Amino acid sequence: TIPVVAKATIKFMTSLQCPSTGILISQLHTSSCASAKQHYKMLVLGGGSGGITMSARMKRMMGAENVAIVEPSEMHYYQPIWTLVGAGAKSVASSGRPTASVMPSGVKWVKSKVQEINPDTNTVRTDDGTEISYEYLIVGLGLQLHYEKIKGLPEGLEHPKIGSNYSVQTVEKTWKALQNFKEGNAVFTFPNTPVKCPGAPQKIMYLSDAFLRKTGKRNKAKVIYNTSLPVLFGVKKYADSLWDIVKRRDLQVNLRQNLIEVRADKQEAVFENLDKPGETKVFEYEMLHVAPPMGPHLVIKGSPLADEAGWLDLNKDTLQHNKYPNVFGIGDCTNLPTAKTAAAVAAQSAILNRTISKVLKNEKPDKKYDGYTSCPLVTSYNTVILAEFDYNGQPLETFPINQAKERRLMYHMKADVMPHLYWHGLLRGLWGGPGPYRKVFHLGMK
Repeated sequence: TIPVVAKATIKFMTSLQCPSTGILISQLHTSSCASAKQHYKMLVLGGGSGGITMSARMKRMMGAENVAIVEPSEMHYYQPIWTLVGAGAKSVASSGRPTASVMPSGVKWVKSKVQEINPDTNTVRTDDGTEISYEYLIVGLGLQLHYEKIKGLPEGLEHPKIGSNYSVQTVEKTWKALQNFKEGNAVFTFPNTPVKCPGAPQKIMYLSDAFLRKTGKRNKAKVIYNTSLPVLFGVKKYADSLWDIVKRRDLQVNLRQNLIEVRADKQEAVFENLDKPGETKVFEYEMLHVAPPMGPHLVIKGSPLADEAGWLDLNKDTLQHNKYPNVFGIGDCTNLPTAKTAAAVAAQSAILNRTISKVLKNEKPDKKYDGYTSCPLVTSYNTVILAEFDYNGQPLETFPINQAKERRLMYHMKADVMPHLYWHGLLRGLWGGPGPYRKVFHLGMK
């Protein structure tokens, strides 16, 4: 299998070589601050994975002059690599690039925050007062992190023994806390909300365990994973393998435990038993990694585009809005019943591109998204269990091997291959569907 994948990687990377450079791109795309009123055939909200990918695809479909993207951030981050940053295996600098370098050339970049969406009038208002009208809208605003919903956590993150791989501001704190660990409890949490990359909270546990073993501190440590979920992982095939690892490495997993308070001055974390509301337990810690509560983007939640829970209300097959046919969505902001991952965005982008092409021709969408998502479960500094599955939680695997087994090859895919394909493939709209790993593998088989 290794030669096949290596061949695939080289072949695919070679096919993506382009004379354009980041400098050229940054010179060619246009940007905009406040102006009276603007109109675009396709307006994209959000410059994350989904927004940039779809902007590149829409540029090819209808011309750069007809596409605009609203995004305030000057930096774009490849967030899946933060798991490795928090464990010291990658640098935080390697995870980010200037937004200008990934923005499709010629597409209008509106450097503002979305303030309000009004799908009844086909308009969007930004925080600087600009009103933008559109014929079609793609929403890719992501989700919001809510560190403030855990008592004591925002101020607790100022302390040296607490980190979180979910934010560029706190991911390096995880690595510092791990390096400075002496003895005691290393506690890892999973919140009682939907999350992006649901494997990340336990990946850092496995990596921390590996680091403590490598540095001779493991015998003085108790590694604890407190999750709000009733299971270790949502797909049984992979969960069974993870339980084997947990037992073999003497990791303590406590189900249905939800972090509600951090007392950083005392190095205490308070958890509520979700099966017995009101019952709490205090854990002392020498190191604490927090996966924060997460929720829908407030702009979506406050608009007619939201479902009852506040997520973008999409048809799960076509990614078209259930009420407004000229509105589409992608990624973490949606109510699609699958795990929120970058791999899901890659798969969704191909389906959404097809859906929009049909809608523009007044035809019925004919491709269905099967919920494909992937979670490379990092279990050490050189092994990964590659979980791939669909809406029904059924494995939807790429390779003709047992992917529930820890493999060095899959770590290489996670750490080295996928970041390259992200920057040079996905964000340029050149890669996506039916599944990112499947795409690499099939290229190698040709």
